[in-house]
Amino acid sequence: MLELLRIRNLALIEDAELEFSPGLNALTGETGAGKSFIMRAVDFLMGERMDKKLVRPGAEKATVEALFVLPEGETVIRRELSADTGRSRVFVNDALSSQPTIRDMGTRLIIHTSQHGQQKLLSPAFQSEILDSFLPDQTLLDERNDRLAVLHDVLERKQRLSEKFDDLNKQREFLEYQRKEIDSVDPQPDEENELEERKKIIKDRERAGECLQNALNLLHGEVGLLDAMTLLNREMEIVARLFPGFDEDREAIEELRMRLHDMDSRLRRGPGDFDDEDSMSLDDIEARLYELAKLKRKLRRGLDEIVDMKREIDESLSFLDACALDMKVLNREEDAAASALRETLDKLNKARKKAAGELAIRIVDELTDLGFSEHVKVHFEFDARELHPGCEDMRGRLMWVPNPGQPAQPLDRIASGGELSRFLLALVTMRGNGEVDKDALPSLIFDEVDAGIGGLTLNSVGAKLRALADRQQMLLITHWPQLARKADRHFLIKKEVIDNVTYTRCERLEGDEIKCELARMAGGGEQGAALAEKLCK
Repeated sequence: MLELLRIRNLALIEDAELEFSPGLNALTGETGAGKSFIMRAVDFLMGERMDKKLVRPGAEKATVEALFVLPEGETVIRRELSADTGRSRVFVNDALSSQPTIRDMGTRLIIHTSQHGQQKLLSPAFQSEILDSFLPDQTLLDERNDRLAVLHDVLERKQRLSEKFDDLNKQREFLEYQRKEIDSVDPQPDEENELEERKKIIKDRERAGECLQNALNLLHGEVGLLDAMTLLNREMEIVARLFPGFDEDREAIEELRMRLHDMDSRLRRGPGDFDDEDSMSLDDIEARLYELAKLKRKLRRGLDEIVDMKREIDESLSFLDACALDMKVLNREEDAAASALRETLDKLNKARKKAAGELAIRIVDELTDLGFSEHVKVHFEFDARELHPGCEDMRGRLMWVPNPGQPAQPLDRIASGGELSRFLLALVTMRGNGEVDKDALPSLIFDEVDAGIGGLTLNSVGAKLRALADRQQMLLITHWPQLARKADRHFLIKKEVIDNVTYTRCERLEGDEIKCELARMAGGGEQGAALAEKLCK
């Protein structure tokens, strides 16, 4: 139940607070006073968009706040609209929330019927939804949607597979040519870098060999360093014997001579891997690098890209070869999904036809209570909508005969605004009859549902609205005093101009104030006062 609604700085409303009762709450006032705009504020609270131009001039933001009393406790929803950015923020119990969350909550909190709802009733798609909402087994709809989703997934995969096959098949000759070019060279991952490294090693070895030979020449040339050191060592031995002070120098010469002999031995042996010949000569490496460079120029890609390209080409050509098998698998999946969907649709369509007969009887009973002729007839016609070959979804469309002797026709061809209002009221009345917990029922908003009706029909509509309000809370915007008098709580919406500034005011009426408003609604004067007096007895 909507217990309290507060609106601040929205259009002509500076600050309005309405405290609603559990039953029937009537909102009345002159045309253009802002009654429907208050209902728009409720729609904004429930997630609908609103233009930032509707923020009251001079205010930073507009705010709509509501207190709902639910079986699990109180819930406060607040939504703010920025005048600068047009963005809104929504809060649930002072915690920041999201618009999708509020929209999900909305159907549980509010059902808003209006003249827009009457026009929506003319849509065949909406009529089909109405019939589906009265199905005793709602799981059939979920099952239909789930199985349709499975089928769509298979069809999408088939389409992607087919498109990929067609695209690659057009390129097949070119792909095979590219693979042949690549296979003729057979590049390996990172091969170019490895060849360059091997080329550098071979050149370094050639240079090292030259240096080794030079070193050996220095040791064994015409004036070989080893021979010179041997002679020098012999002379130093004589000098050290005669002059002991040179003994340390003699030892140094001897040590150097021994080290030169060791170095000579190592130079003759060379490094351990120096003599290991590379499997490729420098000419072989250069020839391979040229071959790789020519392939890169031809394909206009780097070597690593070509290696990846080869793998992609192999995968693509393998895909083309295996596509027929994959398509067969998907065809089997499609047949299975279509069969499952067909089975569900058969059950759903039978349930719809059964529900349509029962619902038509209930609608006729409700319409008769609302002042329609006792001869009125209603039934559903079904149109087959093919979801997939062999899978037909039967969609119900409301047909009616308001008067005897007329052929059945769709609502949009013969229904007046008043008749649509009563149709809508009948459907809303039936829709909530299965609920047990009154506190769990959403609040109903009827925005001029009485448009286009009058006389005895108005009395029937009033009785139905009153009975409906006894079941669940109702907010009713009306121009009829006969309906307003049935309210448990009456609010007057009016405009005031103060210092050339227009304000919309919301006042709760009591006692004689209600009688005065009823008189105004009845046309004013003595006749209006007399009707108001009669209604208030």
